Amino acid sequence: MTDIVIIGAGIAGLICAQRLTEAGYSVLVLEKSRGLGGRLATRRLYGTWADHGACYLKPKGELLGNFVQLLRDRHILELWANPTQPDSAPRYIVPAGMSAIAKFLAQGLQIQLNQLVTAIHPTPENSWCLTLESNAELTAKALVLAIPAPQALTLLAPLGETVLGREFIDNLSSVKFYPSVSAIAGYAATSQPLPAWNDQKFTDDAILGWIGLDSSKRPHPQQPVFVLQSSAKFAELHLENPDLQPVGKNMLQQAAQRLALPWLETPEWMQVHRWRYAFPSLPWSHPVLSAQASIPLVCCGDWCGGYLAEDAMMSGLAASVEINNYLYQLPLPNLDFFQLFAT
Repeated sequence: MTDIVIIGAGIAGLICAQRLTEAGYSVLVLEKSRGLGGRLATRRLYGTWADHGACYLKPKGELLGNFVQLLRDRHILELWANPTQPDSAPRYIVPAGMSAIAKFLAQGLQIQLNQLVTAIHPTPENSWCLTLESNAELTAKALVLAIPAPQALTLLAPLGETVLGREFIDNLSSVKFYPSVSAIAGYAATSQPLPAWNDQKFTDDAILGWIGLDSSKRPHPQQPVFVLQSSAKFAELHLENPDLQPVGKNMLQQAAQRLALPWLETPEWMQVHRWRYAFPSLPWSHPVLSAQASIPLVCCGDWCGGYLAEDAMMSGLAASVEINNYLYQLPLPNLDFFQLFAT
C-alpha cells in the first residue's frame, strides 16, 4: 500500500508530490497521458516541437518569481522579448518546450504515465482502492486529485454524498471551465517575411484568442511555426467535432485576414488539439477542496483559488499541508518549495 496517490502530473500534482515525498511519505503519481505537465504541453512533430497549451510564464507573485529565477539559473527558461512592446512585463519561455518545466518538477518522483483511473472506492481497511483502465488496482491511505474539477467529479460522484458529503459534491460541481482549441501550423522556410511581433492577443474576436510565433522560442528553427488558440465561444461551438482540421483551417483563415498575412492560410502542415478544460471560468475560492470523508481526499489545481500558474503552485502546496494534517503531521519542507531543487 502507498501512503498517498496523486492523480494528475500537472504543476499542482507534481509540487504536492515533491513536498510530501521530501517529508518522508511514499507517494505515487498517476497520469493518464503519455507526458507530464498538463497544460504545460509540448507537441513533437515534423522534426520540431511546439507549445500548444501554456506558451510562456509571466510571474506576478513572489513564489512564481522565485521559481522562474531558479529555472533561469538552470538555463531552462529564457526571456521572451516583445519587439512591439519592449517595456511590457517580462515573459519567459522554454526553448526545449514548456513540458521541460514539468520534467524538472518531476525529479526523483515515482510516476506512472498512461495510467487512467476508472474507479475509486473505500476499502474495509479504511483506505482508498483505485481501479485502472488495465483493471489493475492500487491502494492508498490518502488521495489527491490534481485534475480539472469536472474530471474529478466524474470519478468521485459514484461514491455519493454518504462517503464524501453533500457540500463537497456541490462545491466540486460548481467549478466551470472554458474550452479552447489550439492549432499548430508549420510553413515553408521560404514563406513571406515573418511579422515583427512574437505574439498577438485578440480580445474582441469571435474565433481567435491568441496567436504566437512559436518558432521564435526555438534555437535555430528550421521553419516558421505558429500556434493559434481559439476564443472560448468558438471552442464551445466546435468542441465535439470529430474532425478538427476544418476548425483549424477556419482559425488560420481568420488570422490571415486579421493580421493581413494571407500566406497563413496555406501551411505545409497543421495539427489541431482540443482543450476541454482550458481555463477555469468559475474557480473554487480556496486553495484546496477537501472531502468530508473518513479517508483523506483532497482536490487541487489551478481552478482552486484562481486560474494562473501561481495558483496551481499554491494549490499544490496547500494540498500537501492538508494531506499531512490528515496523516502523520510530519515536518514539511519550507514553503519556498523551489529550495528543494536548489542543491
